[in-house]
Amino acid sequence: MAAAPQSSLSYRTTGSTCLHPLSELLGLPLDQVNFVACQLFALFAAFWFRLYLRPGKTSPDVRHAFATIFGIYLVIFCFGWYSIHLFVLVLMCYGIMATASVANIHRYSFFVSMGYLTICQISRVYIFNYGILTTDFSGPMMIITQKITTLAFQVHDGLGRRPEDLTPEQHRLAVKVKPSLLEYFSYLLNFMSVLAGPCNNFKDYVAFIEGRHIHMKLLELNWKQKGFHNLPDPSPTGAVIHKLCITLMSLFLFLTLTKSFPVTCLFDDWFVYKANFLSRLCYLYIVMQASKPKYYFAWTLADAVNNAAGFGFSGVDKNGNFCWDLLSNLNIWKIETATSFKMYVENWNIQTAAWLKRVCYERVPWYPTVLTFILSALWHGVYPGYYFTFLTGILVTVAARVVRNSYRQYFLSSKSLKIVYDVVTWAVTQLAVSYTAAPFVLLAVEPTISLYKSMYFYLHIISLLIIFFLPIKPKE
Repeated sequence: MAAAPQSSLSYRTTGSTCLHPLSELLGLPLDQVNFVACQLFALFAAFWFRLYLRPGKTSPDVRHAFATIFGIYLVIFCFGWYSIHLFVLVLMCYGIMATASVANIHRYSFFVSMGYLTICQISRVYIFNYGILTTDFSGPMMIITQKITTLAFQVHDGLGRRPEDLTPEQHRLAVKVKPSLLEYFSYLLNFMSVLAGPCNNFKDYVAFIEGRHIHMKLLELNWKQKGFHNLPDPSPTGAVIHKLCITLMSLFLFLTLTKSFPVTCLFDDWFVYKANFLSRLCYLYIVMQASKPKYYFAWTLADAVNNAAGFGFSGVDKNGNFCWDLLSNLNIWKIETATSFKMYVENWNIQTAAWLKRVCYERVPWYPTVLTFILSALWHGVYPGYYFTFLTGILVTVAARVVRNSYRQYFLSSKSLKIVYDVVTWAVTQLAVSYTAAPFVLLAVEPTISLYKSMYFYLHIISLLIIFFLPIKPKE
């Protein structure tokens, strides 16, 4: 009797059910199996796209069309009738792109896309009781919303603002001709990024489709001025293999570590009532570490798909090696060795941080840090846990900045002091991130309050004490 509800739960999906036997065999929800299957299909399609629809032999329109058709197929396979929301959003915002004045195109696109995304998230959480169907179509909608707003702001920069009013990056990315319907659909719905992202810039994407992407990046580095006369044609194969190895390791950790330490451990009776504070702190860190592999898996695989298609080349590193990290969404080594909250955040969900910077932080006239955190929370969804995380994140960010600016310089006088500083700040950063991010995975109010009460709200109290009472000493 107990097995039947679990089977029916894993079977509930609006997407294709043809992989249901595989879902039951693996013991994984069908929507997750569909997602991985579609990403694997996208990986093989990316290799085919690069080898057989190469720019020198295929017109940009054909490449746009195939990328769009494959993307639409993957969306329908994964989400079924829910995919209509994605298509409605894309069509509405193309109508804005085609008809709105350049003075307001970014505002209309922002409010319509964010508004539609929020309505869908509210209906899924509150009307359908935290998702009555296991299929979650909000992920692709979040990526599409990023792309819609990114392109709208870049068109506004290119057609509605004076060049001297733009930052160097805004000037470089400004779009001076509105995209055609095919280009718009291809940018938003291409098979390489429609399911898991990442967000990218329109000019980079069009340069990739037209075969100018790699050469454009090399010319930005003044390749010929460095003594090279012919532009090389670097292969992404090595980068793809490296990222697939990371993907397999992440999948292994997800199937073992994540299942051994589920987030539900954070509000069971042992954790809340019986464990001492130090045990809770250590266990919180372990559980939050165990929640990371699924993100490492999804983002690294998405990065590999784009690279396999020939997209994502970023240039040459200081050792002369070709880099394929233009679209990378995380740097695992820097995340796990971060010695500051800022360093951690900068290397986690990198493309979303870049999006927040381009559409909010650089443009709002007041309180850019606070408004950026609020936009990030709103974009992620309406689960209360998101807002606990981002409000706590504001406190921790400000407090960490005060401590770093006031006292870091005193530990730079000797190598041994710097090592001690790095070890201590690494431990503090990892524990602070675990505390701050816990509501993000708990989602609801009750388990979040239960967790923070069991931790005595210690990080909130310490952050407030630092902000209001620690003297800010000028940097030397």
